[in-house]
Amino acid sequence: MSATPATTSRLKPALIALAVAAAGAAAYVSFNGQSSAPRIGFTSIDGAKISAESLRGKVVLVNFWATSCTTCVAEMPKMVETYNKYKAQGLELVAVAMKYDPPNYVINYAQTRQLPFKVALDVSGAAAKAYGDVSMTPTTFLIDKQGRIIKRYLGEPDFGALHKLLEKALAG
Repeated sequence: MSATPATTSRLKPALIALAVAAAGAAAYVSFNGQSSAPRIGFTSIDGAKISAESLRGKVVLVNFWATSCTTCVAEMPKMVETYNKYKAQGLELVAVAMKYDPPNYVINYAQTRQLPFKVALDVSGAAAKAYGDVSMTPTTFLIDKQGRIIKRYLGEPDFGALHKLLEKALAG
């Protein structure tokens, strides 16, 4: 029995959907299967080096953002609240501005909002590339004390759920 052209045309969307689902599952497992965070450092807006080694042994949020991203700007006060709530327990937060974000905009934003955590510039795009070719902002990675990625958030996180994960990671 051979497939008719109508049957073949109906199978194509199903096969495409299956391929997309498989790729999504692979990406989910690679980031939620506790893969290691890239061993890449950052350069803060004041020129200080933030090495991967200096973040080891700490729970870290790495937040890729841009001043032109309305969701990023909207979530930033919640990032500040989260950092302030957990910094005494050892949380580090590095807000990494995307390479297309003008450094003077990033510096102005960080200074006028008095961001209390590390703000870094990714002028070459190397950090975004190392973290899986991040292109959507905001994208946030939660990294445990052993340097493993616990969770990757695309878009604004559910901060209640994030706080629960942070408390578990900080206690561990």
